[in-house]
Amino acid sequence: MRKRWISLLVTGLLVGGALAPASPALAAPTFKVPFPCGQSWSGQTRSDHSPAYAVDFNRTDDLGDPVVASAPGTVDRVTDLGGTSYGKYVRINHGGGYSTYYAHLNGFNVSVGQTVGYGKVLGWVGSTGGSTGPHLHYEQRLNGSDIQVRFNGTLGLYWGSKTYTSDNACSSGTGNATVDTSGTPLTVRSGPGTGYASVGTVADGTRVTIACQTSGTTVTGTYGTSSIWDRIGSGRYISDAYVYTGYDGYIPNVPRC
Repeated sequence: MRKRWISLLVTGLLVGGALAPASPALAAPTFKVPFPCGQSWSGQTRSDHSPAYAVDFNRTDDLGDPVVASAPGTVDRVTDLGGTSYGKYVRINHGGGYSTYYAHLNGFNVSVGQTVGYGKVLGWVGSTGGSTGPHLHYEQRLNGSDIQVRFNGTLGLYWGSKTYTSDNACSSGTGNATVDTSGTPLTVRSGPGTGYASVGTVADGTRVTIACQTSGTTVTGTYGTSSIWDRIGSGRYISDAYVYTGYDGYIPNVPRC
C-alpha cells in the first residue's frame, strides 16, 4: 500500500483535528461472494454479456437460494421490471461511487433506505426479467459504469467460468492495525468525525485493536483519502486514513458500528 506524502502543514492540521474540506473516498469496498458462508457457486463471464463485466452465478437446484449483500451499504433500489431486462433486482450503494446489482431475483427481503452489512439476505435466486433459467446476475459498478469484479480484492476470471467459495459473514471479530502519522500523535474523537470532541491521542506506531468500523468525516492522511473511522474503545474513534490495516476500505469480518 503506497503512502501519499502531504505537506507538513496539512498533516499538522489533520492530525491535530482541525476540520478539513471533505473529498470523496476512493478506496473500493472489500467485496465478498454474494452468497452465504461456505457455499460454492460457478461464476460465468462472457464478452457478449450486458454489461460486459457482469457475472452469472449458478449451482445445482439454485432456484430460491438466498442472495446476500457482498459488502456493507445502503439499499437504494428495489425494482420489478416485470418480464424484461433485470426483472426483480436490488441495488446497493456502498459509497465512494461504488454500487452492486443483484438481478433476476425470485423475491425481495429488503427495502429502499435499509442499511445492510455482509451476509444480509437481499432476496432469492430466480428467473425473472429476461432470464432463460434460474441464476443470479451480479454486477459491481463505479460511478455508474460496470467494472471487473473483485472478491476479497482478487480479480474475477475474465473470460470463462470459475468456482467461487464464499467467506461472506463467516465470522466477525476484531481487527489489528498500526497508527502511522509520521511522528505526530493522532487525535482520538468521541465519534466518527472531526467535529466530535477530542478524548485523547494515540502515539505514532501504536498497535490498536479495531472493534468495529463506520463512516464519518472524510479525511486525507498517510494512507490517502477515506471516510472510514475505526472504533478502538467505547466512545473512542480514529480516522482510518492514518491507520495501516492491510486493506483498502473496510476490513473483512470486522463488523460495522
